[in-house]
Amino acid sequence: MILVSSCLAGLEVRYNGSHSLDNRIQKLIQENRAITVCPELLGDFLTPREPAEIVGGDGEDVLDGKAKVVEKSGRDVTELYIKGAYHTLRKAQEVNATIIVLKEYSPSCGSAMIYNGEFKGKKVVGNGVTTALLKRNGLRVISEENLTDILDEII
Repeated sequence: MILVSSCLAGLEVRYNGSHSLDNRIQKLIQENRAITVCPELLGDFLTPREPAEIVGGDGEDVLDGKAKVVEKSGRDVTELYIKGAYHTLRKAQEVNATIIVLKEYSPSCGSAMIYNGEFKGKKVVGNGVTTALLKRNGLRVISEENLTDILDEII
């Protein structure tokens, strides 16, 4: 089974109430080969919500207590991001996910790049909180930007 970010399946769950529909993901859902997950909603966030970024590192650092996730207003939402990451891990294990496709740049889901914590649109290399936890547990996480690379493998 493939686990995918809900926003990539067209669900309007992003922080601003929008989606990031990827037609390839939507097709996998329609074929019952993938199921959706939104770590932020699993962490008890609502839609819409304030944008958040990781300050002081990346998802690995958040899990190690060396960085935090902060909303644009300054509110520390680290615990909610960690909660959502653990719920996502449990779901991935329950469905025996072989590949997890998550939304790049997200403080939860980024798997190569995330925003740098200054809320100025600058990206840096790093994992989001959920991606870091999933990878620590031996799960394969990729970005929608690398989906083409593995489509042959999952078809």
